[in-house]
Amino acid sequence: MKTNYWIDGILGVVTGDVLGVPVEFSSREDRDADPVEDMRSYGTFNLPAGSWSDDSSMTLAALDSLGSGKLNLDDVMHRFEQWLFHGEYTPWGRTFDVGGSCMSSIENYANGKDVHSCGTSGEYDNGNGSLMRIMPFVLFLYREQRKHGMTDEEAMKHIHEASSLTHAHPRSCIGCGLYYCMAREILDAKAGQSTEALQELVQKGLDTGFDYYGKHPAYKAELSQYDRLWDLEEFAAVDSHAVRGSGYVVDSLEAAVWSLIHTISYEECELTAVNFGEDTDTVAAIAGGLAGLFYTAKRIPTEWLDVIARKDWIIGLCERAS
Repeated sequence: MKTNYWIDGILGVVTGDVLGVPVEFSSREDRDADPVEDMRSYGTFNLPAGSWSDDSSMTLAALDSLGSGKLNLDDVMHRFEQWLFHGEYTPWGRTFDVGGSCMSSIENYANGKDVHSCGTSGEYDNGNGSLMRIMPFVLFLYREQRKHGMTDEEAMKHIHEASSLTHAHPRSCIGCGLYYCMAREILDAKAGQSTEALQELVQKGLDTGFDYYGKHPAYKAELSQYDRLWDLEEFAAVDSHAVRGSGYVVDSLEAAVWSLIHTISYEECELTAVNFGEDTDTVAAIAGGLAGLFYTAKRIPTEWLDVIARKDWIIGLCERAS
């Protein structure tokens, strides 16, 4: 299979999503008693193995839009509408497992609000629904920075706009921005054939992100929400049972990072992420995107990739975007 960073990142997200779908909403106690060790079928949504959820559907909708070579937020939202209302970008032609903020934002857009006002922005609108689908924007903006000279300020502005399509609160925007900074460090290291460990790269990315947000008053007040990620040596010492796999954006990012820095392969990272329980598919998708970039799609277990619904179509979208 041909690989490039678009395939690495997107298949990393989708595979994690697929791994977590059958056990979504299970408790940590459920996962401790019956840990996920491989792909499963049916379960929570009674769907066959290889089924992905809203995480991948929205990711693929954004990927399809960005495959044009342009960042057009209206086009992205039109594709989100096609997913929500018509079952496009789904494995089996029907939409399921839609987050409340995503649904409200897309309905807002469909009812006439523009791309800069349709997203939800309240204190309780800080789910992981923008972070789970941010990877295509990350890859597009990375290319724009490294090949076309886009500035850091411009790239972060676009990341925040991408988040704000559905999740406009600064806390959610910060989560997406930190993710972009981590991904950028990994991609630069891979391009330069660096031998730095994954934890070092993640820390460098977080340092860059925290430095950026510390200089921007609109976001600075929210940085304390991410305090546990300032020092990954300290965070690595946190017991796994003090990390939650919930749908709250901060919890999800913490669980993804904890999974990344405690494991040495894509497979191990994803099994760790899923076995936190709760929002299993999304935490695994978030962790999986960065793990895919670092380990590459060639290191995702073949038996996992083989069950993914519409895998060849997904790879085709990646190749078009690249």
